[in-house]
Amino acid sequence: MELRQDSTYIKANAIEKLAYLQMLGYDISWAAFNIIEVMASTKYTEKRIGYLAAAQCFHDTTEVLMLTTNLIRKDLNSSNMYDSGVALGGLSCFVTPDLARDLASDIVNLLSSSRPYTRKRAVLLLYKIFLKYPEALRPTFPRLKDKLEDPDPGVQSAAVNVICELARKNPKNYLTLAPVFFKLMTTSSNNWMLIKIIKLFGALVPLEPRLGKKLLEPLTNLINSTSAMSLLYECINTVIAVLISISAGGDHAASIQLCVQKLGVLIEDSDQNLKYLGLLAMGKILQTHPKAVQAHKDIVLRCLDDKDESIRLRSLDLLYGMVSKKNIMEIVKKLMEHVESAEGSHYRDELLSRIIGICSYNNYQFITNFEWYISVLVELTKVEGTKHGAKIAEQIQDVTVRVESIRHFSVSQMALLVENAHILLAGSAQQRNNISEVLLAAAWICGEYSQHVRNIPSVLESMLRARTSVMSGHILSVYVQNIGKLYSTLLSKAEEEDDWDAIESLDNLMLSKLADFELAEHLEAQERACTLMSILRVVEAAHARREKIATDIAKLYEGELNPVAPKAQRKVPVPDGLDLDEWINEPWQDTPESSEESDIDSTFGQPAPRIRSEFTSFGCVPTYDDEPKIGEKHKKSKKKEIVELSPEEVERRRKAREAERESNPYYVKGTATAPKRPTRFVTMDTAHSNDVDKIDIQSPLEIPGENSVNRADGEMPEGAKSTDDEDSAAKGVSDEFRALDINLDEPLRPDEVVRGPPVYTRQRASPPRPALVPRSPTTMPDEEPPAVVENSKPEKKTKKKKKLAVAREAYEETSGVCTPSNPNLDRGISPRMSHCTGPGSTKLCSNSDLSVDFASTLNPGSDEVVVRLGLLVTGPRRLKNVEANVVDTLNARMVRSEPGFLLPTPLSPGENGELRLHFAVASKTTSQMLRGTITYLAEEEDGSVPGKLDFKVPLRCTDSLLSVTTSKNDFSQLLAGGRVDFSASAQFASEHSFRDLLTRITFVGHFSVVEEVGSAASLYATTTSGGPVCVLLKKNEENVHIGCKTGDQKMADTVVEDLKDICTRR
Repeated sequence: MELRQDSTYIKANAIEKLAYLQMLGYDISWAAFNIIEVMASTKYTEKRIGYLAAAQCFHDTTEVLMLTTNLIRKDLNSSNMYDSGVALGGLSCFVTPDLARDLASDIVNLLSSSRPYTRKRAVLLLYKIFLKYPEALRPTFPRLKDKLEDPDPGVQSAAVNVICELARKNPKNYLTLAPVFFKLMTTSSNNWMLIKIIKLFGALVPLEPRLGKKLLEPLTNLINSTSAMSLLYECINTVIAVLISISAGGDHAASIQLCVQKLGVLIEDSDQNLKYLGLLAMGKILQTHPKAVQAHKDIVLRCLDDKDESIRLRSLDLLYGMVSKKNIMEIVKKLMEHVESAEGSHYRDELLSRIIGICSYNNYQFITNFEWYISVLVELTKVEGTKHGAKIAEQIQDVTVRVESIRHFSVSQMALLVENAHILLAGSAQQRNNISEVLLAAAWICGEYSQHVRNIPSVLESMLRARTSVMSGHILSVYVQNIGKLYSTLLSKAEEEDDWDAIESLDNLMLSKLADFELAEHLEAQERACTLMSILRVVEAAHARREKIATDIAKLYEGELNPVAPKAQRKVPVPDGLDLDEWINEPWQDTPESSEESDIDSTFGQPAPRIRSEFTSFGCVPTYDDEPKIGEKHKKSKKKEIVELSPEEVERRRKAREAERESNPYYVKGTATAPKRPTRFVTMDTAHSNDVDKIDIQSPLEIPGENSVNRADGEMPEGAKSTDDEDSAAKGVSDEFRALDINLDEPLRPDEVVRGPPVYTRQRASPPRPALVPRSPTTMPDEEPPAVVENSKPEKKTKKKKKLAVAREAYEETSGVCTPSNPNLDRGISPRMSHCTGPGSTKLCSNSDLSVDFASTLNPGSDEVVVRLGLLVTGPRRLKNVEANVVDTLNARMVRSEPGFLLPTPLSPGENGELRLHFAVASKTTSQMLRGTITYLAEEEDGSVPGKLDFKVPLRCTDSLLSVTTSKNDFSQLLAGGRVDFSASAQFASEHSFRDLLTRITFVGHFSVVEEVGSAASLYATTTSGGPVCVLLKKNEENVHIGCKTGDQKMADTVVEDLKDICTRR
């Protein structure tokens, strides 16, 4: 109710309450129009409330923002500095590309204001203008550059701030400003301005190394003289950037030492923020001058005891660069102590991750004792609640594979883990799933290097006792696989000793315990267990016949599994003659199953997953030779045809299979092709051979105990191609800042200007030219062109009015709220059109000041519905800023460059005006009522009083019809055909005559008369898509009957309802 009051004070108070509610999270976008009303208040106290609410709730998609163009322009140019200040502040919060384009010239003009307050705020607002309207940057930049030398320090600081923010994303465009900023840096005493300038230089130095040499001396002086910690930090940051850019020449050890010394002071400061920034800058120096930072190792280690977790994490980052072969054990020991005493799982997990990262850096570059590292990893498995179990397992596997000399020690440690698996599986399910990953590595190592296991039966029994209900399925799969390896080792030893009792006991143990694994829920674990059980039954049968089969079983597990290089799969070269874009087989034909599958695809938008052939061995049913090929239909046959192949055909197929295996990246190759690969490891069979060549090791590292580490990246496929360029993604800036990547040094082109509102002068030619006389609307050809002014006005005054209308025909903007542009004039406003009269118009609403009629029609050129509002001033007061605004709905949306339309000139008593509102209608078969408001200012002796007139305008289905003439014969054939099978009818009473009803339907409903007989008539129209609409109108003494036939039932029902409304409306 308060928003409906005429008093702006009450409205402002209501908007202030809404602003408070918006802070609590409530949506107040529905009151956007009322906020604009308060923004338009003449009192600063009320205007400030409106701009505050607008800054809070308006955003880029707020449609009513286009109503504020002239309002903001008027406030920007106000003589009151506070009005312009609040407009500048509010505009910075809700500026849109359209507002930035329209108001850029006004803001630039404020740069020359005599008030420093206004100049400063205008300079700051330019940054947001440039982001929304980048085209304004080049023509405006010289004016902005001049503000760097403004006599007011506030304006100067604002200009520095804006240019530094622009240069932060596109620094190369601002290199030419370096002399100006260098002068400011050496003369200014404003620390905040110095910080901005120094940050800008930090971005410019990598682009121009010569600039760094000139900056080094003044920056060093600032570091030695300033007491402001913020300025000190920025100076150090820029010096670091300078040293990086000029690191190729000159000795700058003194500057580096000075920066490190000052950073040590920051790190030891009690202020947590300074400590964090010091560690951050120290990390930058560490990248280029690690030796200078290593002297502060003790300070960094002390930061691990800090109560602030972010500081502890930042100090962990520094430890990477401080580690060496001499101090790695000391640093890891310190970190292990923190792991035990750490509070909180996040920091504990981060410590664990950093320990592994430090030790594994560059393929274990700093590790000299791998037994120690294996012991560290085993200790880390005891950490409760860690989520890095997979990472620990990966490290144990990697070290054991790469360092052959420590495999015996690693296997002994892993055997202990397997035998004590119940300890690792204790705790919650989440913790159990994380740390139990270590059991995967332990089982794999014990199976892969079973020759190093001291007590194989104990380890085997421990694996067989695994709790299948608790352990993860993928770990069970590895368990089953390595149980087979240990069984093979024990079986070989027993058969060599001819110990058949031990063999029988081993077979019985395996057969009895593996049964539990066959019941595992995990598919791969179940399949592996079933496969191993089948093998064991065959072995048991052979042992019953006293046949030795251990050699054959060992062949299943021979060969060593070497590490594969990262990205090896993507580096596999495409074989000659293979086109990956072609179908390997013919596309599948449609079958009942595939058609049902395609229905599912079309419904859910995703293709049904198909099983890849290379994965059929993992639980999927393979396709055998006797099954139909892809694209063939299943045929039922009682007999299978057996085709005998010739030896030549058998040999050809064998070669084809070998070629397919060689080109299949998913097929594990045999040893036949091993010599072709430059492997860095030797197989188990040749590991103990005396004539083995030296292992080709990249950067071998000799450590105590004669450990050799293979630091190669891993195996690569033959003819591997380089794919490194795939990872070099360009680190570009966002689209918002990319648009500001503009060369500011080029001369301005003639078209590069910030356009302001054009100034129009009144034409003074005595006779108006015929081309400028107002014409009738093209959308209503059947109507008479409305008169420009009332006939009762004096002739002299009428001519003056006509000249005024002609002079403003090409207007661009006027005082008020809305600013439609001249090219769209015919779509929005006719400045001096008559009140809508005639059979096509209908009375809409009225009050003591205004009377409004409306008429609707279809705009054939754009397929839009045009609603013409005819305005007549019926009161004694002169009205200005007459504006219409309609609320959009889901089905109808107003098409306009600005949400509301405003008459360009005031209306005097008795004068007419017209607004044209264009609507884009989603569904042409739906009718609805649109709510709208006409606002205006009524002039009185002591000022202007706001007024408002609410209305509801119908948007009918018939408004989208086209009146098309047709002959009687064609009309009869249309009714007899099948195009208008749907019908609807209505019967009602009406006080209008038949002739009046026919006129209403013809003009308002947009129908043409086909035939008229007595009190009955046939009418015809078409939809925009050409669909026919046939109507029969009958009237007797009491009732009116309307029937409609179309090609759509909803259309027929809606047309009947619309025509009934047209006929009954007064």
